[in-house]
Amino acid sequence: MNILLISNCLTTYLVIGALLFGIGVYGMVQRQTFIGMLISAELVLSGASVNFMAFNRFLAPDPVVGQVFTLFIMAIAAAEAAIALSIIIAVYRNYKSIETDETVDLNG
Repeated sequence: MNILLISNCLTTYLVIGALLFGIGVYGMVQRQTFIGMLISAELVLSGASVNFMAFNRFLAPDPVVGQVFTLFIMAIAAAEAAIALSIIIAVYRNYKSIETDETVDLNG
């Protein structure tokens, strides 16, 4: 199978995006620490970004739309990481742990 044919197919990018999204969702469900959950959330956003770029390349008549969406997702991911890390640091200062099981009184 020729590698150029695989890289020039929409299905390949959609499968990669779906894999990233699925691994991210699985990680968010299975991880016990806040850092692991944050990394998994980044994988979910990366999977969505790959799908936007794939649809932009193969289906959109205007090539700028997908790139703008991807830049928007990258900005959201950066803001999410900054806010989540500050929350994780605050939780660590109060509980001396970032395990989700040890912070059960945050449930509300």
